[in-house]
Amino acid sequence: MYKLLVVDDEALVREAIREQMNWNNLGFECIGDCEDGLEALRFIERRQPDVVLTDIYMPFMNGIELAQELHVRYPAIKVVILTGYEEFDYAQQALKLKVADYILKPVTADELGNVLQKLKTDMDIARQQKQDYERLQHQLKKNWPLLKERFLERFVTSPMSVREKKENFDYFRVRWKGAWLVELAIDMDEFASGAARSLSDQELLRFAVYNIAQEMVSNREGAEIFRDRENHVLVLISGENAGDLREAAMDIAGEIHRTVTSLLPVEISIGIGHPCEWTGDVPLAHQSAVSALDYRYVIGRNEIIRISDMEQIDRPALLSVVPMQRELVTRLKTGTRQEMEAWIEGLFATFRTHVFPIDSCRLCLQQVVLTLTQTLYELTGQFGEGLGDAAGLLSEIGRLASLDEMEAWLKELCLKAVDLIGGIREDHNALQIDKAKEYVRKRFSDPELSLIEVARHVSISPSYFSSLFKRITGKTFVEYLTEVRMEKARELLRMTSMRTYEIAYAVGYSDPHYFSSAFKRHTGDTPTDYRARILPAGKA
Repeated sequence: MYKLLVVDDEALVREAIREQMNWNNLGFECIGDCEDGLEALRFIERRQPDVVLTDIYMPFMNGIELAQELHVRYPAIKVVILTGYEEFDYAQQALKLKVADYILKPVTADELGNVLQKLKTDMDIARQQKQDYERLQHQLKKNWPLLKERFLERFVTSPMSVREKKENFDYFRVRWKGAWLVELAIDMDEFASGAARSLSDQELLRFAVYNIAQEMVSNREGAEIFRDRENHVLVLISGENAGDLREAAMDIAGEIHRTVTSLLPVEISIGIGHPCEWTGDVPLAHQSAVSALDYRYVIGRNEIIRISDMEQIDRPALLSVVPMQRELVTRLKTGTRQEMEAWIEGLFATFRTHVFPIDSCRLCLQQVVLTLTQTLYELTGQFGEGLGDAAGLLSEIGRLASLDEMEAWLKELCLKAVDLIGGIREDHNALQIDKAKEYVRKRFSDPELSLIEVARHVSISPSYFSSLFKRITGKTFVEYLTEVRMEKARELLRMTSMRTYEIAYAVGYSDPHYFSSAFKRHTGDTPTDYRARILPAGKA
């Protein structure tokens, strides 16, 4: 409900307007009437109406003069001019004073009602806009710290013009101490045992780390602290030159690290990036701080790490792919579990010694996985047989945070592969030895039968065949060949009347005397004694 004041020097006009209008339906309350402008001003000071409906010609102060006073003193009050004089000068003055409407007498109740309804609609809109604006202002004030944090995050992560930077610095009251900036990137590494059993406990500790760092930084001139969406606490320190700024950053990082770890049951790492001018490539400097922080996964956690220190370490070129693949394939196909473990430990020792960036280590792991799955495919005809598909394994690498996690994961994967390939290899070797034994059983009668011939038959080198035969059968090749020949000789002595020399020739011996001595060594009897012992008298 809006309050309305009627101002007219004619009492009948005032009374008619006051009594004939249905104020409630129009959304107004007529709170009084005055006969001239001066009286109206005194009334307005006391009651503060929303709308003044005024005549122009009145004693002491006319309607135009009253509108002028209200325009200066009470600009929110809406003025409607109601007059019997259609003069251009008055209308022009009314427009300059931004009166809400200009109505000529005589006016009917319906006409005045329409004007007031339109005015109420405009006032409703204006009131709603004012309320919306005030609500937005309240929200802006409430969210100002968060908006500042989001700006600072955008400042260090996205390209931004110098003009845009300056405008936002002014709005968020960011004051640098000099042209140079350096960033500290802080993150929690581990919680003490039992310190953060739930997610809410962890978030509380993260906030505590930020709160402690904020208290230590907030009183420092030209410094800002905020959090990004990765839960890093980021500190920007400013100064006149890069050299002094590096030392200041190290001092502040040390102070923050000591205070946080002494007050909270957590370990934190702090990465210090390259200095840069705030007008320059701030996102690149930010990335250097995050990269320094990532080196905790290589050199160890709970440390302060400067990117400049890491970049000064002499490193060879990233491990050559081809030699690494050859070594891996060799150990997969022919190596033992111990040899594979030693190879992996050597690989990660190289990573640690030369402090390779964690992303480079991930790249090497991806190459290992691809080589491993390719080798399995060559041996089994299937990718990732028994280990999972390559895409799944590659995605797992992205979730490994530290070198220790990577090494443990790769060992488990490669040892599974060694066991799998070893089983395949053993099955294949067993088949080859079975094939060799079958060949011996068919060709034992040939005096020229040799290990070299049998090895050639199964496509294995003689030396490897010799060791493989002994490992699988528990006997040397000569022992097995002799056993087959002696078994056949015993059979012929039992089942036939062949003479000893004939049996010798039949089982692959060209010298009957050597056969007889070999038979005795094998059975404890000469061929004649053996036949006499096992056959009844009269059949021997």
